[in-house]
Amino acid sequence: MDLEIFERDSKQFIFADRRSLPEWPRVPSNHPVPKLTLKADELFLIADTLGNIADGLENEQTINLGLFCHDTRFLSRLELQIEECVTNGKAAKQFSPILLSSNADKGFALSVLCSNPRLPDIEPETIGIQREIVLNGGLFEEIEITNYNTKAVSFSIALTFEADFADLFEIRGQQRKKRGKFLRQIPRGVDPQKFLMLSEFQQDSLILAYQGLDGLLMESRIQFYQNPPDCFKGYTAVWQLSLEPHATKKIGYRLQMMTNHKSTVAREIATTLGQAKAANLLEEQEWCQRVTKIRSDNETFNQVISRAEQDIYLLLQNFQEYKALSAGVPWFSTLFGRDALIAASQTLILDPTIAKDTLQLLAHYQGQVNDEWRDEEPGKILHELRLGEMARCGEIPHTPYYGTVDATPLWLMLYAEYYAWTNDHLTLDRLWSNALAAMDWIDAQCQKTGYLSYERKSKSTRGLVNQGWKDSGDCIVDRHGKLATGAIALCEVQAYVYAAKIRLAHIARIKHHIDLATRWEEEARELKLRFNRDFWLEDEDFCALALDGEGKPVDSITSNPGHCLSLDIFTPEKAASVAERLLAPDLFSGWGIRTLSSNSPAYNPMGYHVGSVWPHDNAIIASGLRALGLIDSALEVVKGTIDMTLQQPYQRPPELFCGHDRIDGSHPIQYPVACSPQAWATGSIFQLLTLMLNLVPDAPGNCLRIVDPTLPDFINKLSIQNLRIGSTIVDLDFERTGMATACRVVKKRGNLRAIVET
Repeated sequence: MDLEIFERDSKQFIFADRRSLPEWPRVPSNHPVPKLTLKADELFLIADTLGNIADGLENEQTINLGLFCHDTRFLSRLELQIEECVTNGKAAKQFSPILLSSNADKGFALSVLCSNPRLPDIEPETIGIQREIVLNGGLFEEIEITNYNTKAVSFSIALTFEADFADLFEIRGQQRKKRGKFLRQIPRGVDPQKFLMLSEFQQDSLILAYQGLDGLLMESRIQFYQNPPDCFKGYTAVWQLSLEPHATKKIGYRLQMMTNHKSTVAREIATTLGQAKAANLLEEQEWCQRVTKIRSDNETFNQVISRAEQDIYLLLQNFQEYKALSAGVPWFSTLFGRDALIAASQTLILDPTIAKDTLQLLAHYQGQVNDEWRDEEPGKILHELRLGEMARCGEIPHTPYYGTVDATPLWLMLYAEYYAWTNDHLTLDRLWSNALAAMDWIDAQCQKTGYLSYERKSKSTRGLVNQGWKDSGDCIVDRHGKLATGAIALCEVQAYVYAAKIRLAHIARIKHHIDLATRWEEEARELKLRFNRDFWLEDEDFCALALDGEGKPVDSITSNPGHCLSLDIFTPEKAASVAERLLAPDLFSGWGIRTLSSNSPAYNPMGYHVGSVWPHDNAIIASGLRALGLIDSALEVVKGTIDMTLQQPYQRPPELFCGHDRIDGSHPIQYPVACSPQAWATGSIFQLLTLMLNLVPDAPGNCLRIVDPTLPDFINKLSIQNLRIGSTIVDLDFERTGMATACRVVKKRGNLRAIVET
C-alpha cells in the first residue's frame, strides 16, 4: 500500500490512496437531471434539484455536477440517501428521497424539501427532510429530519462525499495523459493497515485529498459541527436515527477547500451555516444600498430588474485585489477579457466601480512579451485566465491566454466611457500608459491590411481558431456555408477600432496630446472610408461578416454588423440599410435577432453561433437602433428580449437560446448547455434600460443629458435612485403619457446639470 507523510500546522498526518476504500452504493437514475446553480465569489455549485451531486450515475448529465473553485472540482459526489433499518443481519437497502420542492432563488443558497419512499414499517411521505446548502468561503449544509408518524421509527440517513479534484477542462472533455495522487487522511497514532481494513471509523471530520502533478496538495475538509455521524463507511457518513412521533434531529457540517494547507479562497470561512447565510445577506444588502436602484410600475418587469441586480452581485468575483464580473456559470466562472469589458460597460448605469476594477485588472495582465503558445503580444488584453491544474502544468495556455482580437479595442472604449461617467482623473492618468500600449498593439496589427484581424499563432490545438465574440469553430462562413480561411477581419472589430480612436483622441486632447489626437482622428476617418468600401455587399445592401485572409468579403448575413450601428462607422445610408435588414424575418425570430440568417446553408437554430439568439447581441443591436433614432425598432428588440426573459427560470436571461421562430403560444427554446447566470446576458437588462432612457453622461463637463427618453408600452412609470454621474448622486422619475415620456429630477446631491432634451 502506498503511504505518504505530510506536515501541516506542525503536526504529522499520514495519507493513503483512498481508492482502496469500499464504495457506497449509488441509486441509479436514467431520468433527465434538472440543475440548480449557486455562486458566491470564487465558488460555484451545480447540483440536482434534490441538492445532490450524484456522480457516476447512468445519466451523463451528472458528470457536470459538483462544487468548484479555481477551475477545480472539490466535491464530485454529495448524495443523501435513506437506509432501511435492518435487524436480521441482511444487507440494508438504500433509497433516494422523494423531492417535494426545491429553490435556489437567492443564488448563494439552496433549500430542498423532500420525504421518504416506502420503507419497511414506515409509510411513504411520513418523514420530512429539509436540506439547506449555503456557499460562503466554503460549503455549508444543515439537514433537519422530522418524524410525522404517530409512532416511533428507526432508519438511517447517509451522506456520501467524494472529490475527484478534476480540472474544469478535463470535465469538459479534454483528455489528460496522467493525473496526480488521490489521498486519504489517517489520524495520527492509528495503524494505517488496520484503519484501511475497517469499513467504519468514528470521527467528526473527513478529509478528501489530492496531490496534483505540480505538487500542490488540495483538500476538501469536512467538519461536522452539529450531531456528528454515528459512523463512517468509507467516505459515507451514517446517522442511525430513532425518532419519536414529531421528534426532529438536525445535522450540520461545513466543507472548506484547502491548497497547500491554506484556504483556497481569500475570505475567512464562517463556523456555521447560519453565520455564513447572515454574512452573505449583509454583504448583498450593503452592495444594493450602494448601487443604483431602478424600479417601474410593472411588478413583473421589476422581477427581471431585481434578478439582474442580484445576478450581477453573484457574478462579481475577486481577482487579485480587484473585483470583476466572471463570465458565467458553470463553464466560464473566471475572468474573460471581452465578456468582462462588455458587461462592465452595460452596468455603468448600475455601478461604475465594476468598470474601474475591470480596467485595472485587465491592465495588470496586459501582454508584455511575444509568446505564441499563449497568443500573447505586448499591449494586448487577455482573453481568458485559468487557475486549475492543467493551466498550472502547462497543458493549456490559459495562464492567461490572449487569443482574442476584440478585447483590446473594447478596453480602450471602456476606458473612455468610464471617464465620461465618473470624471475619475486618477484612474485616467494611472492607466494612460496602458491605453497607449493597447493602441500601439492595434496599430501594429493593422499595418499590413489596414484592418485588425486575427489568426491563431499558438501551435496548441487548445487555442482558439476564431477569436471574435463568435469564437466557435464553425461560425465564420460565407453565403454558401463555406468556412472562411486565413487572417479574419471581423466587421464589428473594425467598428471597435474606429470608436477607440475617436474616443481616445478626445482624451488625448484633454491631456494636451494634440499630435496624438489629430493622428488618431485622421486614422479613424481613413478607416471609415475603407470600411464602407471594402465590407459593403452591394447585391445584399448589407455589411459583410468579415474579410478573409485574401481580403475577400465573407458574405453571409449575420447579426455582427448590428454592433457597428452605435459606433458611427457606417455612412447614414448604409446604417439605415443594415438596421432595416436586421429586423427581417430571416434574422429576427420574434424573440430576438439570430446570429445567422435562417436562409444560410449553415443555419442551425440550435447552433452556438450559427442561428441561436444571444441577449447581449440583441442589447448591443438595440442600442445601435436607438442611436440611429429608430426607437420603434429598438423597442421591438427590447420587448422580444424581455418577453423571453420572463419565461426563463427565475426570470434570468440565459447566455443564449435557440433561434426557432416565435409563434402564438410558443416558448423560447432553451439551449441545452447555456450558462446561467451569465454576465453579459444579465448586463443586457441594464443596457436595455439605458437605451430606453437614453442617458448621455458627461461627468468631466458636469452634465447629464437625457435625450428623448422613451418608455415601452409595458411601462408607464420608472424611477432611478442613487445614480452616480461624477461626484453627483441624482434621482430621476420618468412617466409615459401616450407616446411621450417625461423626465423629472427628483433629488440631486451635487452640482450636476441634468438637461432633458425632447
